[in-house]
Amino acid sequence: MKKEDVKVGAIVSAKSEEELTKPFIGKVEKIYDNSALLAITHYDPADETAISDLNNKLVVNFKNLKPASASTIKNSKTATISEVKVEKLNKVKTTEKKNNKKSDKKAVKKTTKKAEKKTDKKKK
Repeated sequence: MKKEDVKVGAIVSAKSEEELTKPFIGKVEKIYDNSALLAITHYDPADETAISDLNNKLVVNFKNLKPASASTIKNSKTATISEVKVEKLNKVKTTEKKNNKKSDKKAVKKTTKKAEKKTDKKKK
């Protein structure tokens, strides 16, 4: 493809000269002088590890891009994006803090009771 044909947001089929073994499909995120940054959306399962290492993004030369076809998309694996729910992490941390406070209180009570028993024995 030529630079003029590539638009941000376009879905394109691409091949990598070095990183990936099979063609893939990606969404154009940024355009450079001779290449484009693609967010990889569909790929061959054989490249799963490499795509994960690349964080689902790759810069590809325009000569290795072409418009994506529907049949190419059907025959490839969809990239998944991990989402972290901060709320759940905060709830877990809050619960851990409460449990730690309870454990600390129990430890203090035990230590206090032991000290009181020793004091009582010495007095007798």
